[in-house]
Amino acid sequence: MEWRARRVRGGLALYVPGLLQTDAYARRLFAAALPPLSPAEIELRVAHRMQRQQVLHRKAPITYVGYVHEAALRVEFGGTKTMRAQLDHLCDLSELANIDVRVIRFKAGAFPGAGQGLTYAEAAVPQLDTAELDSAHGPEFLHGQSQLAKYRAHLDWMEEASLSSADSRDFIHTIASDL
Repeated sequence: MEWRARRVRGGLALYVPGLLQTDAYARRLFAAALPPLSPAEIELRVAHRMQRQQVLHRKAPITYVGYVHEAALRVEFGGTKTMRAQLDHLCDLSELANIDVRVIRFKAGAFPGAGQGLTYAEAAVPQLDTAELDSAHGPEFLHGQSQLAKYRAHLDWMEEASLSSADSRDFIHTIASDL
């Protein structure tokens, strides 16, 4: 989905967005699935996730904005070492010109779509945009104009409620240093 997009925005409450995950973090996330995945299936999913991240680093990278809830920064998938490496990775990525990482603090309170992961891929023309919702049974892809408008509004709310890029980076550094 993101390979042909010009811009991708994603919002998640309980874990770091897939395009920003380290392999160790992704591995621990997949290992927590129910029913349990086999070691081979976990490795295939991690490899796929790492391959998808190429859109951020290719010759003409996409623009990516990731809205990450404070909860996702504090849940230690894989333990302290894995989480510290993940937080450092987030900060490093946020220094790239095409990547913006924005933190939504606990203080923001309730927010639209808090219980689901949302990825919105903006195409060259708006009629080709796609919203993808994460769920326990797998991803759901939405293309209807009213659905797309709803999820653009969710992400616009996250934009307004989140810390600035620089403040987000400082906040992530603070959490990492407390681990």
